[in-house]
Amino acid sequence: MITVLLVDDHPLVRSGLVGLVASTTDLTVVGEVPGGADAVRFVQDAAAKQAPPDVVLMDLSMPGMDGVEATRQVLAAAPTVRVVVLTSFHDRDRVLEALAAGAVGYLLKDSEPVEVLAAIRAAAQGHAPLDPRVAGVLLPTAPGAENKQKPADPGLSARESEVLELLATGMSNRQIGRSLGIAERTVKVHVGNVFRRIGVADRTSAALWFRDHRQAKRPAP
Repeated sequence: MITVLLVDDHPLVRSGLVGLVASTTDLTVVGEVPGGADAVRFVQDAAAKQAPPDVVLMDLSMPGMDGVEATRQVLAAAPTVRVVVLTSFHDRDRVLEALAAGAVGYLLKDSEPVEVLAAIRAAAQGHAPLDPRVAGVLLPTAPGAENKQKPADPGLSARESEVLELLATGMSNRQIGRSLGIAERTVKVHVGNVFRRIGVADRTSAALWFRDHRQAKRPAP
């Protein structure tokens, strides 16, 4: 059973999430709190009893302590907790602040219920669920960015580079397979190879690596 803490200052949102999680057989809500400071206290108390939640669904914009600072303090109290941001905002600065604070996933509140449940499960399993729209803001958007070369080559094959580029847009393995015309299990193998070659352990880190290395080479003087 995957245990979940819900953090949101809107009672209606928390109530809806409680009902959503209750519709499953493998997830359970162990707490719901209206603010960041409340989340930190809850996790600290749970950690003292050696029973921190597996996943925290964290809103960002809340009175008092916001979700970014709450994420930092939650992870300081219980490093094994997996924080997934659930918010209405997906501007680049907020996304980067949340990821830098230690969040492993980032979802938007207009996500489908099945996507939220899948993200909780993925986070608990050690993955990094990232909304495709969020992945998009992490990529270069300057004019001509679409013409830039692929990431600096750490030994990736042409196919692995294609898989990485699509993964960085937030596509699932199934979507990547459909886009490239290859089987989903083949995509999974390529993703594993990409992670190993670029030295990352999850999709969010791979997307950030792609962003940082997708630079056009300047011609020699």
